[in-house]
Amino acid sequence: MSHPTHADVVIVGGGLMGASTAFFLRQRGVSVILLERGLTGQQASGVNFGNVRRQGRPMAQLPLSHRAHRVWQRLPELLGEDAEYLQTGHLRCAYDQQHIEVLEKYASEARHHGLALDILGEKTIRQRYPFLGKEVIAGSLAPEDGHANPRLAAPAFARAAARAGAHIIENTEVLSIVKDGVDFRASCAGGAEYRAPVLLVASGAWGDKMAAQFGEHVPMDVRGPQMGVTEPVPYVIGPAIGVAVPSIQTSLYFRQVKRGNIVFGGCGRGPANPDTRRAYVLPEHTLAQFRQMARLAPVVSKLNIIRVWSGIEGYMRDDKPVMGPSARVSGLHYAFGFCGHGFQLGPGVGDVMAELIATGATSTPIEPYHIGRFSDLAAQAA
Repeated sequence: MSHPTHADVVIVGGGLMGASTAFFLRQRGVSVILLERGLTGQQASGVNFGNVRRQGRPMAQLPLSHRAHRVWQRLPELLGEDAEYLQTGHLRCAYDQQHIEVLEKYASEARHHGLALDILGEKTIRQRYPFLGKEVIAGSLAPEDGHANPRLAAPAFARAAARAGAHIIENTEVLSIVKDGVDFRASCAGGAEYRAPVLLVASGAWGDKMAAQFGEHVPMDVRGPQMGVTEPVPYVIGPAIGVAVPSIQTSLYFRQVKRGNIVFGGCGRGPANPDTRRAYVLPEHTLAQFRQMARLAPVVSKLNIIRVWSGIEGYMRDDKPVMGPSARVSGLHYAFGFCGHGFQLGPGVGDVMAELIATGATSTPIEPYHIGRFSDLAAQAA
């Protein structure tokens, strides 16, 4: 199938951010070429835990998270499929009084930002979730949060974008990008070139290298989430469940899919190499996860693991993504570095970036994520 080589916008990266931006740009009548080195949703967007949560995010991020939440609720209407999105809630559990105080403080602040949370005492949480361990003495429930299948979400947006007229070009590696007059020119392996007056870099853990091509250097590290899934058991759990204010060593979380399998993660991150495109599950992390599972939900720790996996995620050192226009080059935009917390945000990011590209402004505040905050680093590199 032949594709045009020029469009209004070229997007580099076919994860959830890039694919959803392509979809929402087409809703605004903007022509799009999306270039993906492998398959859409193959990298971080497809290997994460699948949490669709607003609870626990920084307050400044809640407007973007709320916008994404509204899109998640409309997936069947927008895309014709639901990506196994279940609005079953998100529960953060407390082991001690200090955890309870943190949950209560967060709930009070979140209420002023449009997020209603239910604080559950020990009696209530035991009645609702009898599988939780004896150390759990309270919890905070976000009843309208949920979880989805990350392997399905980005490809669903890409297919819907293609049906709407976007050109989704997979298995096409971008080797270099330059601004050539009015247009950006993306040169690809095999000799193909694609041009547009607007460029969006949405290439995840590889976004820093592309930004550097335009003199914008950012401090990003790559890490691999430590994920696993158990054998199927009868469906009883409901919400995605985690621990309040844990250390990295106790940061366990898990959810159950309708087929009965329990997906889990946490307790640290492993090594990842963006050059070889490999990330690794460390056995000691898996063992630590099951030790923490024995505290949080003892019955789950007795199940057999049927698969473990990792992926390559980009983490900004200030724990904020890079999102919005370039500080140096007109027509250039970024959406990468979501620090392992981007899955729920993804459709909202796409909606916001499409609005920004099409109109020059956005109704959702994203100023804290502007790449200009690293201008000193870029100057040092220069």
